[in-house]
Amino acid sequence: MTDLEASITRIATLESEGMNATIGFDTAAARAQPHADTGPLAGIPLAVKDNIAVRGFGLTCGSRMLGGYRSPFDATAIQRLRDAGACIVAKTNLDEFAMGSSTEHSAFGPVRHPIDPTRVPGGSSGGSAAIVASGAVPAALGSETGGSVRQPAAFCGVVGVKPTYGRVSRYGLVAFGSSLDQIGICADSVSRAGRVLHVISGRDPRDPSTADRDPFVPAAAATSLKGVCIGLPQEYLTDDMDAAVRAGVDRAVARLRDLDATIRDVSLPHTHLAIPTYYVIAPAEASSNLARFDGVRYGLRVDGPDVRGMYRASRGAGFGPEVQRRILIGTYVLSSGYYDAYYRKALIARARIAEDFDRVFRDGVDLLFTPTTPTTAFALGARTTDPVQMYLADVFTAPVNLAGVPALSLPIGRAEGLPVGGQFIAPAFDEERLFAVAEALERMVPATEEVR
Repeated sequence: MTDLEASITRIATLESEGMNATIGFDTAAARAQPHADTGPLAGIPLAVKDNIAVRGFGLTCGSRMLGGYRSPFDATAIQRLRDAGACIVAKTNLDEFAMGSSTEHSAFGPVRHPIDPTRVPGGSSGGSAAIVASGAVPAALGSETGGSVRQPAAFCGVVGVKPTYGRVSRYGLVAFGSSLDQIGICADSVSRAGRVLHVISGRDPRDPSTADRDPFVPAAAATSLKGVCIGLPQEYLTDDMDAAVRAGVDRAVARLRDLDATIRDVSLPHTHLAIPTYYVIAPAEASSNLARFDGVRYGLRVDGPDVRGMYRASRGAGFGPEVQRRILIGTYVLSSGYYDAYYRKALIARARIAEDFDRVFRDGVDLLFTPTTPTTAFALGARTTDPVQMYLADVFTAPVNLAGVPALSLPIGRAEGLPVGGQFIAPAFDEERLFAVAEALERMVPATEEVR
């Protein structure tokens, strides 16, 4: 049996068991996908979050608004994967238009955690993380706006990567928050994630936000971290996190010391502004980007008594409650009389958060190490009625998106059987050191061993 056929069989089994990690899984479409016969990813089956365009597959963004829509083209990242020999096998479930932290806000139902189906896999790339953690594919593409690859990767016990903003083309990624959005990677190992990033990175003339840099080239894992200074931001190591998460971080830091890394306490004093800043800027950009879904050009159309009624009916029926909430917030903070009070202040706070990272890295720190999430995976339905608690699941990941720097989450143990994630953060475009150090730690910390 080929890797592709094994992947198709495994996904079909997972879906029959109710994981709900994919949207419209189509075995015929999976087998018909074109790909090169040779290349660095030859024959490797990959899954792709359903807000990234893949020719021949649906492109629903987990929303009724785009139910039944099929992409007529490939995103740049997808074309590069095909050229490298990868096979696209499935589209993965997500929070609607990537707005959520649990993959419960999908029009196609929630994704179940791969270890404990009573819990969430994280979000919004929960389908991508869950399908990798279940062994159906070795890697999957997701998208990040405030931590939507790293957070579910931590919950599910896989590697999650957010590249530097501009490292990977956004062409073919359905826009949510354009100054924050990134295509990221969930993978079964640091080295696998590095090989995928190598293929999809690099300048793209179709996306002017991509940096004029060569594709990322992964280096060998470091055998010693002598001379590497790793900072521990004290604002991330608070009493708000689970004791088991803190224990996992402490054990990982001890292993970094065993590798001769220099460990230094540092401060990122504007960290507390990250969540309120993110939830002004991201909804503001979303309200503009999602204005195109009006029932006129494409997507769901519900007729009304006049044009205004048709807009209202189409958007009311097509968008779920979380998307509607964020559109309303975004429209409000951009409206006359409130722009200066909210949006302009959020931009100032964002600059302060980015300056915190710049200052620490200029001061001799090579990488930062933090928990990825303050808790392990929470129960299905536990936070759906409390949006603020849901948003706080991204408290350690959102600052990275606001600053535009790269980060990588990897499993550092388990707490009562549930994965715990640790996160490295690097200066912009320093993915080479990020991956080399992360792979060194990966070899030192048993991913499935209980932390105490």
